[in-house]
Amino acid sequence: MSQTNPGSEKKPGEALDPHDDESPRMRAVVGSDRIEEEIFGRVFDGKVTQRILQFVRPYKRNVIISVAAVVTFTGSQLTIPLLIRYAIDNGMAPGAPPSILLGIVALFAIIVAINFIASRVQELVTGRMAEDVLFDIRRAMFGHLQRVSLSFMDKTEVGRLMSRLQGDVNSMQEFLETSVLAIGDLLLLFGIVAVMLWLDWQLALMVLTVIPVLFAVRILWLTRARAAFMAAHEANSITNGALAEAIHGVRAVQAMDRANLNAELYGQLVDTTYKAQLRASKLSQIMIPIVDTLTGSAMAVVALAGGLMVVSGRIEVGVMVAFLFYIQRFFDPIRSLTMQYSVMQRAMASGHRLTEVLDVEVDVNDAPDATPLGDGDDGSVEFRNVTFGYNPQHPVLKDVSFRVNSGETVALVGPTGSGKSSSMALIHRFYDVQDGAVLVGGRDVRDVTQQSLGRHIAMVLQEPYLFTGTVRENIRYATHWADEAAVVEAARAVGAHDFIEALPQGYDTMLAERGSNLSLGQRQLLSFARALLTDAKILIMDEATANIDSYTEMQIQKALQRLLEGRTGLVIAHRLATIRNADRILVLQQGRLIEQGDHDTLIQHGGLYAQLYQLNYASFDDLPDNLSAEDRALAT
Repeated sequence: MSQTNPGSEKKPGEALDPHDDESPRMRAVVGSDRIEEEIFGRVFDGKVTQRILQFVRPYKRNVIISVAAVVTFTGSQLTIPLLIRYAIDNGMAPGAPPSILLGIVALFAIIVAINFIASRVQELVTGRMAEDVLFDIRRAMFGHLQRVSLSFMDKTEVGRLMSRLQGDVNSMQEFLETSVLAIGDLLLLFGIVAVMLWLDWQLALMVLTVIPVLFAVRILWLTRARAAFMAAHEANSITNGALAEAIHGVRAVQAMDRANLNAELYGQLVDTTYKAQLRASKLSQIMIPIVDTLTGSAMAVVALAGGLMVVSGRIEVGVMVAFLFYIQRFFDPIRSLTMQYSVMQRAMASGHRLTEVLDVEVDVNDAPDATPLGDGDDGSVEFRNVTFGYNPQHPVLKDVSFRVNSGETVALVGPTGSGKSSSMALIHRFYDVQDGAVLVGGRDVRDVTQQSLGRHIAMVLQEPYLFTGTVRENIRYATHWADEAAVVEAARAVGAHDFIEALPQGYDTMLAERGSNLSLGQRQLLSFARALLTDAKILIMDEATANIDSYTEMQIQKALQRLLEGRTGLVIAHRLATIRNADRILVLQQGRLIEQGDHDTLIQHGGLYAQLYQLNYASFDDLPDNLSAEDRALAT
């Protein structure tokens, strides 16, 4: 239950504050953004940079080519004003031979061509390298998330993982594409200063007096801009979260007539985001007129002081013209490096979040000496004094022991939270036990390879998960090598062939996301066909007949009988009607195995199973409120 702080409740008709920190969702979003803000403030993170470089190293040749192209491009940029200066002072001087000016023009054309080629090479090579690194990072993250332990997935929001796979990786791509340009900007900046000092150090020092002013303004600007950018980022995150929540929960919104109120609240969020974005935009644009003003001031200094120097004969006209060209270019790399500052901040934040995912330890790994399960291993399952909990301090299963013989069908029943699904997860080794051992085919699951364990066990879940693709592709999802005849045979065996043939394109019909264009019963029959096609020795059924109508359940029961022929079956069920024909029934409660036997034996035993059955309750979750004290003690 949620706790309410005194005075935190809203009175009827009182406006709701979308930024009210008493909202749990808002607290979570704002809290996460505050963590991001701390990361966003770092301009450089050595650990993150090292991890990025691991993905860049395979493309070292491309990096060298890009840097060489940038250096060449920067050199040509520095050379062009010097050529103009030489042309004015020498090629256009009275009595100068025309050959000098023609030679300068030819050299100018060559340098411009070199400038163009270097720019194109840098753009193409850097862009291709960034795309390759982007692909490698995404592939590494996808591969790692496919292997990562379910204990991590249980406590991680899918939306955040998607954000890291998309938005954060794109931030890294932006950083890689522009990082080489930053090298060129630095070279150009220092090159311009060096050339101006070489041309005339006194005039250069006069021009550079504007730099302290620029840095003072920039320091003041960065403090305000960073706060504004983070406020905009936070407001946008909260607004997007509210939008996603409203879309996902549209049924509940309409059912509770919250549409108008949600629209009002969302309007407040949008208004807050608009104001924050507007302030950030203003601050991001304010530096442009300041830089333009400083550029104009520097050019005025050159025009005034340089003009006096030309009149006095101290410098030539070409020198002053070169200074004007260099001043025009001097502030371009400063603007670019300012943008790089923000790009690097985003890249460090994104890189930190990406490495968090890539560094998640895989808790369940094959042992170094693990061997695969083979055809000689039977389909038996055994629990030996198993204790397990998602949080080790709060075990879900407590010292549970039982054995399922090969070819036997055993039902696991009990109230919600008794440990049924957890037991099935341990058989597939989605998690490791804290104590005891789980054996499949007489071998500890920790001593066999996970791939062979997956081939040995097939699972059919309460809500079958179908993927975007054709019906055929979904049936052979776990056995992609199966031929057409095997797919059709599996579908016929479970009673799915007729409805598949009735689909617009039969087995080639494309399924929508999660198979939403099929009924739940049809999706379940496809999952049965998929399980049958794997030809696994052990079949786990986790509430496969729940949430469906009686007619569909009858179809599925027929398919289930076909599916269990010659296989070890472990069936989880709440409904007593679905487990009567099991060879054995295991009754779990509060993580302990309290009784076992077939239906008749358990009825004679008079325990929890018999109590619920005799009281004609359809489910183990239907514990009555009016049980006698003796019955209640037995039921709990």
